[in-house]
Amino acid sequence: MSFWKTFSRNKTALVGAVILVVLISAAILAPLITPFPPDYMDPAKRLQSPNAVNYFGTDRFGRDLYTRVIYGSQISLGVGLSVVILTTTLGIILGLVAGYYRTFDEILMRILDGMMAFPSIILMITIMAVLGGKLINVIIALTIVYTPRMARVVRSAVLVQKEQQYVEGARALGAGDLRITVLHILPNCVAPIIIQATMIFAYSVLSESSLSFLGVGVPPEIPSWGNILSDGKVYLRTAPWITIFPGITIAICVLALNMLGDGLRDILDPKIRKSEG
Repeated sequence: MSFWKTFSRNKTALVGAVILVVLISAAILAPLITPFPPDYMDPAKRLQSPNAVNYFGTDRFGRDLYTRVIYGSQISLGVGLSVVILTTTLGIILGLVAGYYRTFDEILMRILDGMMAFPSIILMITIMAVLGGKLINVIIALTIVYTPRMARVVRSAVLVQKEQQYVEGARALGAGDLRITVLHILPNCVAPIIIQATMIFAYSVLSESSLSFLGVGVPPEIPSWGNILSDGKVYLRTAPWITIFPGITIAICVLALNMLGDGLRDILDPKIRKSEG
């Protein structure tokens, strides 16, 4: 209960959470709040500026841009959420093993360090070139790129926690390694995991949009924020609204996630709470 009271008093986290809830609600309610199907074409209305019928204007095929941006949130947020779930799961497993077992630490961390040595966008493009441009492959590529970040965060937290007295007490009582790591160490690593997860969510949304914009991400026929931006780059002078509205939506989404992450860091980090108190 004290967490929610603290959360409600943290304006940064609260604003970020409200914006994120609005975006997720729009994605879920897309069929109810959009006037057209996402692929409906009306060539007679191509490249129309925003008006009372087409709130964000239309694209080169006469498709309603507002509808496509709303439906695009399903893809972009869906990719972000999927990547967060996968990276958190894999990162926890790898981080627990590397942090608790010294032998595996050297092997796993050198592999993860090698992966992190490559620029993220280059590694993503390489993976997509090998796997092909499909939605599931975008999720796989982003998961491969961002799992090392989560694993290193979990490992660092485990290295601190395993030296605590409660771990020694559990071991003295006969608890096995699995019980100690899962039931004792992991719950005390939740705060940094949650904070890193919000950051990876933001990175994933931005990376998916970047890959789609470059033409190596989600297939062009699927409405995503990156694909809409890519469609509008040719008409930047004549129809700037095609890039403005999805660009603003991406910026708002990433900003909201960063605000939520910063707010959660302030709430969950005991050092910051103590200094503020």
